[in-house]
Amino acid sequence: MNTAALIIAIVFFVTGIVCTFIPPAPDAIFLYVGMLIYGFMTKFEALGTLFFVVQGVVLVIIFLSDSVASAIGTKKYGGSKQGAFGALLGGIIGGIAIGAMGFIIGPVIGAIIGELIIGLDMREALRSGLGTLLGYIGGTLFKLIAEATMIIYFFASI
Repeated sequence: MNTAALIIAIVFFVTGIVCTFIPPAPDAIFLYVGMLIYGFMTKFEALGTLFFVVQGVVLVIIFLSDSVASAIGTKKYGGSKQGAFGALLGGIIGGIAIGAMGFIIGPVIGAIIGELIIGLDMREALRSGLGTLLGYIGGTLFKLIAEATMIIYFFASI
């Protein structure tokens, strides 16, 4: 085992886990890149094609979950399609307008506005906004579990 390769991979893993809490930082990409660097530095002695395919599938799942978690939370708490669309649009606009925190605050505000536009009262709109926030939190927890699984699989493979 190449100690330098392992240290570099671990630095990428830690960076990836930290980035999970900084939307829209490429959290899982850091993990995958760390694994690739390890593979290159060790001439892929321990990590084969199947390993990288499996990790790539998990990476795609993480990105898909990132895109839909807030919208799913909105729908689970009784939000409408307009509320879910507002959450998605709010995340995009919020992220562009105010940066990282906009990816958290934007979907909540977007869901509330989406519900108010279709005529729901403030209480129902706020419930939809809460669902959006809980969806984001649930999505983050899912990502952490998936990323931990990627890291465990890496160590089990080397």
